[in-house]
Amino acid sequence: MAMPKAPLAFPRAEYLRRLSAVKAEMERREIEALIVTSPANITYLSGYTSKSAYVPQGLILSLQEEEPTFITRRMDAPAAMHQMFIDSTRVIGYPEHFIAHPDLDGFDAVIDLLHDKRLADAGVGLEAKFISAQAVDKFKTRMPKATVVDFGNAIHWIRGIKSALEIAVMRESAAIADAGMLRAKEVIRPGVREADAAAEIIATLVRGANGKPGTDLSAFFLCASPRSATAHIRWSEDSFRQGSQINLEFGGVRHGYISALMRTVSIGKPSDRLRRLHEGEVAGLEAALVAVKPGATCSDVATAFNRTLKKHGFEKESRCGYAIGIDWTEPTASFREGDRTVLQPNMTFHLMLGNWIDEDFGYVISETLRVTDTGAETFSKLPRQVFEV
Repeated sequence: MAMPKAPLAFPRAEYLRRLSAVKAEMERREIEALIVTSPANITYLSGYTSKSAYVPQGLILSLQEEEPTFITRRMDAPAAMHQMFIDSTRVIGYPEHFIAHPDLDGFDAVIDLLHDKRLADAGVGLEAKFISAQAVDKFKTRMPKATVVDFGNAIHWIRGIKSALEIAVMRESAAIADAGMLRAKEVIRPGVREADAAAEIIATLVRGANGKPGTDLSAFFLCASPRSATAHIRWSEDSFRQGSQINLEFGGVRHGYISALMRTVSIGKPSDRLRRLHEGEVAGLEAALVAVKPGATCSDVATAFNRTLKKHGFEKESRCGYAIGIDWTEPTASFREGDRTVLQPNMTFHLMLGNWIDEDFGYVISETLRVTDTGAETFSKLPRQVFEV
């Protein structure tokens, strides 16, 4: 019995549109075949979200074929057949003896297919950042007549401008993140274990919002006193206490698309230092949002935030945000002074204003946003406040 197809996150025409954009870039670079190995890019071009990138695999695009071919470990092939929009015959599972072999691996199966398709003596693109140097050497050694080139972050940049369908999914993700933050506000109390609060929040992120479940879990950070100066730490075995500060960062996920959210919770009245930093950060956030508009640069947004925050007596060392979508942090544009990336409608960013001042004090707030035709749309509906419980 054949593996049934799952309902697609997007129509077939949407995937073909994305593939066409990538193929246009392939043609510009004189590449006949492209091996996509970034898990997020594979998701973007096929709908595949299963976690099989622990072994070599590749989505092979050819200028001569409408649909790509996916090569993965045989045990993971059924998941690809189930999730990918492509015909199941285009999913190829390589045999188990390629696993933990001293010389062979899944990229040998990819190279074999390129030879079979008479593409091994053409221009072949690799995403070199997402495979080892040894793997790149293997492609060059086994295809001596090919012109092997690095495709770089080209697909990530193509992904940077979202379609209306993608924006709709990110709004669904944002509603899930909001639900998780509201649940956090309900369950964080003195005497409650951090682990129990985390369990409740995570359960909400999975259950979802508005009838749409979360389809995955992404980063989840719960940094509570005395660890409020930490940026990326999980819950601990401690319990919350009166006077505790809790910095939360997590995201809702729908079909691989993430909308991130950060808020600070205070058990009892916030300290004067926290209150002053919060006021400065919110003022900076609002100044940054005013600066977001088509034609402005990422640097303009960062400058607006930094100047405003400095007027309140604080500074932020780290960048102010980054492109977001299928990846939590897409490796393209950053809200950082000096980044001259020009903003365009339907770019999406995490305006990440977490600020870790010293070894015993930090604070977080953020918004996931879309660049509109005239400004910025923030996806979260929650107030920009320290949640006092």
